[in-house]
Amino acid sequence: MGPRRHGHPRNLRPPPPRRNPLTPRNASQAAAAPTPPLHHRKRPGAASRNRVGIPRHDPAHHRLPLARTRETAAAVADRLGLDVTIEEGLRETDFGAWEGLTFGEVRERYPEDLTTWLADPTAQPTGGGESFADTATRIAATRDKLTATYAGRTVLLVTHVTPIKTFVQLALGAPPESLFRMELSAASISAVAYYADGNASVRLFNDTSHLR
Repeated sequence: MGPRRHGHPRNLRPPPPRRNPLTPRNASQAAAAPTPPLHHRKRPGAASRNRVGIPRHDPAHHRLPLARTRETAAAVADRLGLDVTIEEGLRETDFGAWEGLTFGEVRERYPEDLTTWLADPTAQPTGGGESFADTATRIAATRDKLTATYAGRTVLLVTHVTPIKTFVQLALGAPPESLFRMELSAASISAVAYYADGNASVRLFNDTSHLR
């Protein structure tokens, strides 16, 4: 039996990740092929409203300030009749000198730094950037801000792989290493419910049924 719940759940639903060349998934499973431009694949939101159960006029709609997520967020917002706002805390992890490189390229150019990074969640990428511990701190602060601001409402987040995995990791109370053991597909939907007593539950993870 799960923990007792008090009050109405506050849901954060981050649906459509777009992969950077280097992500926790790629770091553990090698680099994935580049994702095609958004107009070459199904857009999220075209079939996702019923899947995620978002009221048309109630939820707030957040997305991080990068062009590739702005296009996705605009498509979803247009479909669901939502307003789009920027939340800086939802940005992808800063991979420092590794930005734009594949896992194989990082391994070839910075083998020692990569080995350290894979073994220590507090280690930063070459040239600075964020460790996964830094990202977790940022995402936890963003989570607290959003759940306080939109208590009792459903919030649709359009963000990247690492923030979505971190929301799930924190909800589960899982160790940082769990980021390397999660698989996220492009334009997938994940959902986490937050409760007034501080508990959280992962209700959906990596759902792509709306793309079929």
